[in-house]
Amino acid sequence: MKLTRKVKEILSWYESDNPGTKANLARILMHGRLGGTGKMIILPVDQGFEHGPARSFAKNPPAYDPHYHFDIAIEAGLNAYASVLGMLEAGADTFAGQIPTILKMNSSNSLSRDKEAPNQAVTASVNDALRLGCSAIGFTIYPGSDAQFEMMEEIRELAEEAKAVGLAVVVWSYPRGGAISKDGETAMDICGYAAHMAALLGAHIIKVKLPGANLEQGDAKKVYEAEKIDTGTMAKRVAHVMQCCFGGRRIVVFSGGAAKGEDSVYDDARAIRDGGGNGSIIGRNTFQRPRDQALQMLDQLIKIYKGQENGGQK
Repeated sequence: MKLTRKVKEILSWYESDNPGTKANLARILMHGRLGGTGKMIILPVDQGFEHGPARSFAKNPPAYDPHYHFDIAIEAGLNAYASVLGMLEAGADTFAGQIPTILKMNSSNSLSRDKEAPNQAVTASVNDALRLGCSAIGFTIYPGSDAQFEMMEEIRELAEEAKAVGLAVVVWSYPRGGAISKDGETAMDICGYAAHMAALLGAHIIKVKLPGANLEQGDAKKVYEAEKIDTGTMAKRVAHVMQCCFGGRRIVVFSGGAAKGEDSVYDDARAIRDGGGNGSIIGRNTFQRPRDQALQMLDQLIKIYKGQENGGQK
């Protein structure tokens, strides 16, 4: 596998990492139909933990089977598949080596009563990731939560261990809890701040939600207005999130969020592309659809990121 110029450039941004970690980053960046472009689509399936099995899979019953998700990610030509311990174990042998995998190391559930202090339990180990042949570990932090500092300390320890054995680190950075309002969870200033925190914690790949145009913090609002930071379109807001991640020197993918219409999914991808984002990490919007519709959607998303909509270059 010969690395493209774009992938070499991206790898050069991670100046402290050993060859093993860079090789695993390269595996993700070079795999699938977007391989070598610097763009990526990752299929994440941790929703069974987060929302429960019926809420996650009843709309498309074949998705109860862990093999279904491996198969979709492979057939669609995605860059990687991310999931929790049991799901990856259930297909580890059948699909070994067919797609880079990311072991999600912590999880929450909808039975918890935490409001101001949402948190997640560590549910896997770095040794599990090595045993399963994963390319990376994944971890969620909740900036703003009253439990945020505990989560940051956990990922510091896990990231140190993962990098030492050549694994890459993916951080889901989802603001919530504490004094953050519901609208504030996707406010422009909060999303940019959360993405920056993930970069500061040493993430190789950062996952955040797409930001809205609203501003949550009074002090931040003054700066955005004084410096005339353009947040008027989604593409501009994506560009600002990239700017917050070391001036674009970190890989950032954006969450697909709750299930929604196809046009909205495609519009989001165009904004991510036009804003310089690295791609999408999209779960429910694909696996809750019938298989043929999911594959059709993923095919269209890949074409959008390649600039090949309607069969031609855009």
